[in-house]
Amino acid sequence: MKRIRFLLPIILVFVAGISLLLQREDTVPVNKGSDTSFNRNLRPIIYTKHARCRMDCRRIDESEIEDILVQGVVNDSKTNIHAKPDPKYALEGRTRDNQLIRVIFAPSAKGMVVITCIDLETEWSCDCK
Repeated sequence: MKRIRFLLPIILVFVAGISLLLQREDTVPVNKGSDTSFNRNLRPIIYTKHARCRMDCRRIDESEIEDILVQGVVNDSKTNIHAKPDPKYALEGRTRDNQLIRVIFAPSAKGMVVITCIDLETEWSCDCK
């Protein structure tokens, strides 16, 4: 019984530490030195006409955009948290068919707006206005 009383605090600290490591972050800090964060769980996802056109030209589908929203890396140099009417966040990552893309997201009161998507390695012919 003495051994259990001795080990119990150690076990509790260990379990608490593991649970903190496994906890999933839903927001990502952007622009170092800023207290602003990006909520990856904002729904619904709203695609602008321009974004749909660019997605079509670059053969990128909604599931790939959503993958970048969840797993993409914020590019601070292309992100503008002071943009009006809503901040713009540039997230980058690889699609399942290995395209390296940047997606510009704008969280708004209506949901997560997809502004555009850019293939960072291939120049696509596109007539989007």
